[in-house]
Amino acid sequence: MEASTDYKKLKLPTPSDIPLKDYLPVNSGEAHTRRPISGNTAGDEIEDDKEETTDPKSQLLDSSPSYGLSKQTSSRYTRRNTAIMLTSAFVLILGLVALVRASWFERRATSSECDCASTTTVPQYFQTTPEIFAGPTATGRAPFLAASNPAPFGPAGTFVANAPLETALPIVGNTQNQSIFHLTGQLSPYFPNPRSVSTSWNVDNTSLTDDPCCSGFGVDELPLPARSNITQLHMIHRHGSRYPTTGSNVVTFGRGLTNIISKGNTSFTGDLSFLNSWSYGLGAEILVPVGRQELFDSGVLHYYNYGHLYNTSTKIIARTTTQDRMLKSAEYFMAGFFGLSWTQNATLELIIEGDYFNNSLAGYDNCNNSNKAVAAGGTNASAEWQGVYLVNATSRLQAMSGNSYKWNTSSTYAAQTICPYETVAFGYSAWCDLFTYEEWLGFEYSIDLSFAGNNYFQSPTGRAVGIGYVEEVLARLNQHLLTSATAQDNITLDNNTTTFPLNQTLYFDFSHDTNIAAVLTAFGLTQFAPVLPAKGPIPQNQQLIVSHLQPFGARLDIEIITAPQPVSATRGYDSDEYEAGGPTTYVHFIINQRTLPLGKSFSDCGQRTDGWCEVGTFLKVQAGMLAKAKYDESCNGNYAVVPYGGITDGVPIS
Repeated sequence: MEASTDYKKLKLPTPSDIPLKDYLPVNSGEAHTRRPISGNTAGDEIEDDKEETTDPKSQLLDSSPSYGLSKQTSSRYTRRNTAIMLTSAFVLILGLVALVRASWFERRATSSECDCASTTTVPQYFQTTPEIFAGPTATGRAPFLAASNPAPFGPAGTFVANAPLETALPIVGNTQNQSIFHLTGQLSPYFPNPRSVSTSWNVDNTSLTDDPCCSGFGVDELPLPARSNITQLHMIHRHGSRYPTTGSNVVTFGRGLTNIISKGNTSFTGDLSFLNSWSYGLGAEILVPVGRQELFDSGVLHYYNYGHLYNTSTKIIARTTTQDRMLKSAEYFMAGFFGLSWTQNATLELIIEGDYFNNSLAGYDNCNNSNKAVAAGGTNASAEWQGVYLVNATSRLQAMSGNSYKWNTSSTYAAQTICPYETVAFGYSAWCDLFTYEEWLGFEYSIDLSFAGNNYFQSPTGRAVGIGYVEEVLARLNQHLLTSATAQDNITLDNNTTTFPLNQTLYFDFSHDTNIAAVLTAFGLTQFAPVLPAKGPIPQNQQLIVSHLQPFGARLDIEIITAPQPVSATRGYDSDEYEAGGPTTYVHFIINQRTLPLGKSFSDCGQRTDGWCEVGTFLKVQAGMLAKAKYDESCNGNYAVVPYGGITDGVPIS
């Protein structure tokens, strides 16, 4: 896809009467309360001392593989055509029923006295109830934290109230009182990317050293210059905290251990004595209560940050997938942003999530190789690292188990993984403080390795899985539709402005952790490309930290900013902000409320103190990303497995 070379002619949509803004908050879900107050030497906060059912045809969205592929590639799908046709027929039957219901509800609404209709003609195309292609939806045991919470863990004066999770746990070696739930990778409950200290293991992996690190991803946050305006937002958002994936190591381990305990012959001792009456009680894949809160809070946060961009006389298109947790995440976000009657403000576009369906929000479903051994280098690297950092933990657990259970590295890792899952499901987990702070640092790194080799630049499908979404963002910026096959983009939806609008100021998309990782890779953000050593030590100033990038509720916000003149690349809080020249437009990447400096990945953007990039430059850089992703070869090619670390650019080795 070619980018527009005359970027000054880009007709980006703007809302009316956007006010001048001189401050860009970095808040975490509540009103911005951290202000410079004279005499406030302790840094205290000043506020106190402490759906509709409609057209079924749009559910039949590109059920065929990517169009426009080679004959050789297309032939690989022939065996699946029958299954896909049957699936499509099933969806059509459900949709026809939905259409009849929609017609009845429409006639009933017309005859009522309530004037609740939207002021626009944007239709509700997509069926949200009953759900189809929802995936597993098993609900787990209800929490009872009032009875199960052992806090306080020390003297009465040390009590910290749960809010709502119990996270103030006594972890051996945690001398800095840091939360281990910021070290659980993609299983971390949402938290903004921190201003942090880089903690690393020494060469022999026996002790820790602390090194001062930069803020967030390498630049400090700067306020929006006076007379500049944010004119557009493109957001891609992960779902909230959830139950484990069906068939994962947590499920297998938990059910197997429960079966052993149920026989009544176990005698666990010490810190493991809780297992004598323990049973596995987690559900499968759907949102847990705090996951719903994460998305609602994010909607509220985004309204505070970007609410003025919404034109109240319009109804926007927002997109998610058909999976239950994806649909619910989008709905909770919308409720937070617009309120409970959000269906008057937005049409939620559901894209089928399933094997061989084109869906840029779940790009792996139509990228065969991403689900095969050729793209599992990260899994192998993580397993290798687990054998390094869990040696002592496995020995400790075995000493408290006697003949009740035989521990190995795999079961110890599953036990550690249960901790964040039980915490978000039940509010507290007794598994968490079985592990030391060093072992939680090791756990985070095991997930970093997995993502690096499976989804980022050490994966042969890293770019390909995310390139469809990148092409959609570029299409919006360049003001054109996608009318021919482009990777896994859904052309049925993307070839018309009804379902792929080009005139919105707010774009809300909902996706998954691995898909967002691939999107960052497809954009070419090489800040996250350095190879992480599988045997350690954990690198200092490591950039690819999954808990900072894809925790539950993660979000990438892409702002488009217009300025009356070029903004100084070296600006600070007190320096001159503008240089000589005419109006200029910029792009600003924000991951989990921290600026991602584009100059670190694209030298043409320059090393700006604000991390921005001029839009014309950005589009020129991005124009070659589709070709660089090698979509057909990456997803459908026949190539050999390359050991972890052998691939460094997110595509197969030619």
